[in-house]
Amino acid sequence: MGIEEVKNKADLALKRGKLRSVIDPVRLERKDTFRFGCHPGVPCFTRCCRNMNIILTPYDIVRIKERLEMPADLFLHLYAQPEIFVQTGVPVARLKMLEDEGGRCPFVTPSGCQIYTDRPVCCRYYPIGIASLHQHEKNSGEKEEFFFLIKEGHCQGFKEQTEWTVDAWRGDQEADLYDSMNRGWLELLLRKRSFGDEAEMPPKARQLFYMVTTNMERFRSFIFESRFLDTYTVNEETLKRILEDDAALMKFGFEYLKQAIFGTESSELKLKKEVLDSQVKKIMEKRNSARLKNRGKL
Repeated sequence: MGIEEVKNKADLALKRGKLRSVIDPVRLERKDTFRFGCHPGVPCFTRCCRNMNIILTPYDIVRIKERLEMPADLFLHLYAQPEIFVQTGVPVARLKMLEDEGGRCPFVTPSGCQIYTDRPVCCRYYPIGIASLHQHEKNSGEKEEFFFLIKEGHCQGFKEQTEWTVDAWRGDQEADLYDSMNRGWLELLLRKRSFGDEAEMPPKARQLFYMVTTNMERFRSFIFESRFLDTYTVNEETLKRILEDDAALMKFGFEYLKQAIFGTESSELKLKKEVLDSQVKKIMEKRNSARLKNRGKL
């Protein structure tokens, strides 16, 4: 993916059709510097916190609901809107803006963000974007990351004198932690996208995907109060961890979806032998039935 394609995709994703561009098409490496600051003294302070299409990652939801001391059901009801992510065809949670207040983010006030240390990842990374460039010429399996600036016309933060390297900014924003926590979810999105637009996710799979990636309380009940553990083998240490820790449960959920929806083996859980044997038997019976039907048509 070249810089022009990245620029076009970012413009589309941010839905800034009235702006000619929000991307400064200058490639940045980790040690490159830029100047930026965001605080109440900046004239445009909180102006960017309106009319944004913010997709909440699973880790965003875990952090924010814990900050608000609120169960996931209530958080999702008050602050999220389920939708199908166009680029991948999977269900995601979008942060509800206050339409009757000019599209303001529900967590922003004139003095700033009320959940600043737990704000969503897309707010946290601004104004640095990240892209991947596949190096087909060197090695078809090699992928190179690079960065670029997101410059919106109204933003006065770039006039501030505080200088950052890309690495320093990412460190200040906990980028590595969020990247690590969201990696399994992003891999699921990419896996679905690789199947193409024609491979539509069935309704039940969509419901399962949304529950597992947005609602840790319901997913925990699904594991411990349904027949889940009659179907899958999970080691005792993992069970202890996911019983108490939402972040650990979230990562376990990514592994579960890899197997349940995409049929990929996982080291975290395995189908019990009797369940696997039963599934194989059903598949073979369907194949044999289909063969007999085809022979009858000849």
